[in-house]
Amino acid sequence: MNMTTIRTWHFYIGMFIAPSVLFFAITGALQLFSWHEAHGNYTPPPILEKLSSVHKDQVFAMGHHHDHAAPAAKPAGGAPAAADDDDKMKTSTLILKAFFFWAVAGGLIVSTLFGLWIGLTHPLRKRTAWILVIAGALIPIVLLVV
Repeated sequence: MNMTTIRTWHFYIGMFIAPSVLFFAITGALQLFSWHEAHGNYTPPPILEKLSSVHKDQVFAMGHHHDHAAPAAKPAGGAPAAADDDDKMKTSTLILKAFFFWAVAGGLIVSTLFGLWIGLTHPLRKRTAWILVIAGALIPIVLLVV
């Protein structure tokens, strides 16, 4: 295979998977800080819970791990519940999550958007690029609702 063939296949594959890459980068970034799960007084928007279910379980529904019922009582003896321990994050963990959120997910989103822009403005392959992007967006949506 020569470099022209490799670049052509890279173009086709990139245009086709770009919508999914954007979806997983965005929803994954939101899950880093558990913005898709109810905790404390926070209740996530239903669409965020549903998109998280697509990301994690490949179904467009409320996640089975979400319980909007009354919060659990604290264990006897005044010991803090396990959920309270989860809320107290170490500084290094918080910095790592911020790195993954801003540098990794943010970089992947920006890089994918640049790739889409380059591909969709390519003078010789504009129509092919649009067909691949639309197909790459519609196929997962159709498979979710079937």
